[in-house]
Amino acid sequence: MEEKLKTAKTVATKFSKETYLYWYELMQLIRQFELMAEEKYKMEGKIRGFFHAYVGQEAIAAGCMTATRPEDLFITGYRDHGLAIAKGVSVNSCMAELYGKITGNAKGKGGSMHFFGKDVNFYGGHGIVGAQIGVGAGLAFAEQYRGTDNVVLSFFGDGAARQGILHETFNLAMLWKLPAVFICENNNYAMGTSIERTSNVIDIYKLADSYEMPADTIDGMSAEDVHEGVSRAVKRAREKGGPTLIEIKTYRYKGHSISDPQKYRSKEEVEEYKDKDPIQQTLKTILSNNIASETEIKVINDRVAGIVSESVKFAEDSPWPDDNEVLKDIYVDKDYPFIVD
Repeated sequence: MEEKLKTAKTVATKFSKETYLYWYELMQLIRQFELMAEEKYKMEGKIRGFFHAYVGQEAIAAGCMTATRPEDLFITGYRDHGLAIAKGVSVNSCMAELYGKITGNAKGKGGSMHFFGKDVNFYGGHGIVGAQIGVGAGLAFAEQYRGTDNVVLSFFGDGAARQGILHETFNLAMLWKLPAVFICENNNYAMGTSIERTSNVIDIYKLADSYEMPADTIDGMSAEDVHEGVSRAVKRAREKGGPTLIEIKTYRYKGHSISDPQKYRSKEEVEEYKDKDPIQQTLKTILSNNIASETEIKVINDRVAGIVSESVKFAEDSPWPDDNEVLKDIYVDKDYPFIVD
C-alpha cells in the first residue's frame, strides 16, 4: 500500500498543507483509537457493553471540523467516538469512559454510546435512535433565541432517517429557520438492514423536499468533499438562511456493533469500499504532492500511537466510581425553576 501511495499520480490539492496534515492526523487518531479500543474489548475484556466503531467514516469528522468553528455545536447518535475526539473531547477521557472509570467524560456512566463534552460543544452521544435529531433542533433554537450566529450540526444514520421525529423536527426547523445542519451519515446499513429494504426512497437527501429544505448529497470518503458541502450549509445557517439536510454517503468497515457477525454483506463489498479508504486517499494526496515526506508522516503516526497508548494507561490507572455516584446526575436535589420571571 505504501509503495502505491508513493508512486501515485499527482492529485491536485484544493486546500493548504496544514489542512491536509490536520485531516490526516485527526483521521489516524480516530482510527487508531477505535482499533485499540476494539483490541481491549475483544482480546482483553477490559471494555464491555455496547461498542459502535467509527472506522471508515473518519472523513466526515475531519471535513466537518474544518468547515465549522469551535463555537458550533455537534450532537450525534451512539456511533460517537470519532466525532467526540474530533470536537476536542479528551482522548484520555474517551478511553476511560469505555473502561467505565470515573475519569471518563461521563464519569464512566455513559459508556460507548454516551460520550459528552459540553466544554467543547459536543452534546452527545445518544442511545435512542433518532432522538438527537430533535434535541439538535432544540439546541439550534436556543442559539437562535440567544442571538448568536452559532450553528448546530446534528448527525444521524440512515436507520434514524426513518424515525418520525425527523419529520416533526424538519417541519419546525424550516418554519422557524433554525441555524441547523442535519447530517445523515449513510453507511448503507441500519444495523444489518440495507437501505434498499427500509424505504422506497433510498436517496435520503430527498426527504427534505417535502419541507422545501435545501439538501445536498456528498461523498463521505473524501474529506475535501465533506468540507465543501458542509461549509455551504453552515454558511447558509449562519447567515439566517435556515437549515439544510446533507446526506453523506460513507461506509463502516466494522459491523454495526462489536458483536455483529456481518452476515448481511460480503467480504468483497467491504474490500471494495476499503479501496476508497479516506485516510489512504488523504495520504496519497499528501505524498504525491510533496506536502509531507514519509519521514514526516511517520512522526505523525508515532505521535498518534503515543496519544492512544497514553489513553489506555490513563484508563487503566484511573479509579472506578465510588458507590455514592450511583444516584448522582440522575435526580435534582431541589425544585427546578421551570418558570423564570
